[in-house]
Amino acid sequence: METNHPQTDAEFSAGERDAVYKCIYNRRDVRGQFLPDPIPDDVLARLLRAAHHAPSVGFMQPWDFIVVRSAEIKKRIRDAFQHAHLEAAEMFENEQQRTYRNLKLEGIVDAPIGICVTCDRSRSGPVVIGRTHQPEMDLYSAVCAVQNLWLSARAENIGLGWVSIMRHDDVREALGIPPSIQPIAYLCVGYVSHFLQKPELQAAGWLPRIPLSDVVWIDQWHARGDSDPLFDRV
Repeated sequence: METNHPQTDAEFSAGERDAVYKCIYNRRDVRGQFLPDPIPDDVLARLLRAAHHAPSVGFMQPWDFIVVRSAEIKKRIRDAFQHAHLEAAEMFENEQQRTYRNLKLEGIVDAPIGICVTCDRSRSGPVVIGRTHQPEMDLYSAVCAVQNLWLSARAENIGLGWVSIMRHDDVREALGIPPSIQPIAYLCVGYVSHFLQKPELQAAGWLPRIPLSDVVWIDQWHARGDSDPLFDRV
């Protein structure tokens, strides 16, 4: 049953604002630090409720959430990952391939829970407000649900890892998802021994973080606007 939070004061205090930014900057894609400790159902329900309150175009709420507890189903998901992982390794060359093979990119059987987020592209009918000219907006809405779940998990000190190195049809087969439903994300969820200080791929030297000033433009694509005072801040 949904529990509504008080709505008497929608304004955030300075401490509440800082907590939101702390959560954003300390979110991590977790692969290897999962503990076997179970997530209590009331905590898991809070995460799912937060995901269900994500923004969605036309308020279509296209998502469904499959909570995976079965060890056998997790193994089938991991098998799908391993098959795709071997294929992916061949797409890189030389030192990058060696680095890729040494990265831990999933915690499917280590995490106590998996959550698959899907998108029902037919929900709310063929014509949806805000999707009339950009039909992919339902997919983006489902991704917003993933982000809500990720941030709420971090606020609960729970780790979450998104496993995307899998074919959609393999995920459908493992979870009994109909062909008409689009898998969006398979998420490994659980308490962790620790959160890494930096994103794992950044720490491993795979790619650096791009400076914000390199991706912000004023009024037009790649218009630098160096005189704009915003660039003194970014």
